[in-house]
Formats: sequence, C-alpha cells, structure tokens
Amino acid sequence: MSFNVTFHLSYKFRLLLLFTLCLTVVGWATSNYFVGAIQEIPKAKDLMASLNKGLVLGEKGTVTEEASVKKANLNNCSSVSPHLKGQNKLVFKPDLTLEEVQAENPEVHRGRYHPEECRALQRVAILIPHRHREKHLLYLLEHLHPFLQRQQLEYGIYVIHQAGSKKFNRARLLNVGYLEALKDEIWDCFIFHDVDLVPENDLNLYKCEDQPRHLVVGRNSTGYRLRYSGYFGGVTALSREQFFKVNGFSNNYWGWGGEDDDLRLRVELHRMKITRPLPEVGKYTMIFHKRDQGNEVNVERMKLLHQVSRVWRTDGLSSCDYKLLSVDYNPLYVNITVDFWSGP
Repeated sequence: MSFNVTFHLSYKFRLLLLFTLCLTVVGWATSNYFVGAIQEIPKAKDLMASLNKGLVLGEKGTVTEEASVKKANLNNCSSVSPHLKGQNKLVFKPDLTLEEVQAENPEVHRGRYHPEECRALQRVAILIPHRHREKHLLYLLEHLHPFLQRQQLEYGIYVIHQAGSKKFNRARLLNVGYLEALKDEIWDCFIFHDVDLVPENDLNLYKCEDQPRHLVVGRNSTGYRLRYSGYFGGVTALSREQFFKVNGFSNNYWGWGGEDDDLRLRVELHRMKITRPLPEVGKYTMIFHKRDQGNEVNVERMKLLHQVSRVWRTDGLSSCDYKLLSVDYNPLYVNITVDFWSGP
C-alpha cells in the first residue's frame, strides 16, 4: 500500500515537473519572439513615418494646416489667367539691387508664392543652375517673379549653385535641384531654366502638359529663330513623372554642350513628343556674356550622345551623387550649394 502511494506521488510529481519544464520552454521561446518583435518596432515606426510624411506632402506640401484649409476653400484658377499682358518690353537697369527686387515682390516668401484669389492648377518648381552669374540671376529674378505671378501659379524658385573648381555640370545641377526640391514639396511640374534667358511674353505658360515642353522657340541672339530642329535646351518643362521616367539628365556632361540633346534622346526613347509654344509667344532675351572659365566646350559630347540608349537607365537621377554644402532660404529663392566628388 505504501509503495503504491509513493509511486502515485512520484508519478504526479514527474508530470508536474514535465509540465513546468514545458511551460519554461514555451515561455522562453515566446519571450524571444516578442523581444525580437519589439526590436523591429522602431524600424516599422520609421517606415510608417516616412510613408505618412509622403502622404501628407502629397496633399498639403509644406504649407501650414490653416493655409491648406484656406486654399481648399478657394475655387480653381482659370486655365488662362486674366492678368496676362502678352509681349513685354524688358528693361535691365545697370544699378539694380536685390533689395529693390525684394521690395517689388512682398508676397514672395522663402522663394515661394501662391495666388490668394484662387487655387493654382499646378505647383511648379523653377530650377536654375548657377555659378558666377550673380547679375544675370538678379535680372532673371526681377522679371520672372511678376511673370509667374501673372500666370497665377503656385511656384518655388531654386538656384542650384556649383561650388569648387571642377568644370561646370549643368545637367547634374538640375538633377540635384529636382531631388532637393522634392524634399520641400511634391511639385507637379519642373521648369529647367538657364540663368541668362528671360521670357518676353507671359502667354508662354510655365506649366507642364501631357508631353514634355520646350519653351525657347527663339531668342534675340538667333533672330528669334529656333537654333536647330532638335533643340531642347535653354528652358524646358517636364512633369515630375516625365522627368523621373527618363531618369533625369545624364551626370557626365562636364563643360558646355550636349546635355540638352541627351535629354531629348531620352524623351524620344520613351516615345514622348516634344511640344512648343507659337514662335511669337516662345520669345526670350538672352543676356550677353562671355563664356565662363570652367565651362569650356565639352569635346566628349558627341561620344556621350551615341551612348544614350545604352546607359540612360544607370546614368541619371539614380546615380546622381553630390555633396550638399548648404540650403539657404532667401526671400526670393532657395539657394542650394553643392560640390561634386568626381569629374574633370
């Protein structure tokens, strides 16, 4: 009898011990699972924060909630602004100052403007590559701000300045401008704008369409004729999606020439068609200047152009490396200063 009791207790004890061991193993495994899951939570939070930021920017940009609500209550601006004047006589004052231009544009803040009376149909980023052209920039800002305001655009002007002593790389600067401007706002349209070209006619709308648009039909220096049939330089307009689709500009054009033809070939490879305004509308004044030191003619440009169909996927926005030195929000424009590691 005592043997049976002892055996029965021993059996129950062993079952209890086995059950305890099982619970310990399960508990250990479960705790490891939850610890691992908790360690992944910060990554998930970061991902969600990025996604949420993208969604918010897509709806509101960087404006305040109050301003966003105010804009939402406005009617859309008309497709053709009632403030347009058409052909304008340009005057370039030799003693013009930045303070004068600021005083003439009190509604421009940190390089940005939006119409108060209606909701703009497009958000447009103007990208201007720059080095050693301060006077040209001043003249362009003087005429471009009122020009864009008469078109009832919501816009921001970005000047991308190349520091350092390497040869000028207009195309890479414009890639930088696209990437950096999208950190501020999910812009609908991008205008790639040379600093020495000033538009004469505000019927030349700085908007994007369903096809890439070349805005410089003629300039004073060419008798207001198109430079050549395939010309796609000076001032061009591509939507955010169009520019991304062609992988932006090539990064390999150091010095003057070739990068605009390269972009045209990328556009044509994607079976997009370049459009232009009427000749009497797409007129520009080119401010005279001598060729800058460090912007000599690119003797490699024809060789590079023959490689476009082979390299466009890997050479462009996807491979644009640069050293961001500063981003300064001036009253009339955002100044982005960069330097490049590679190049002549």
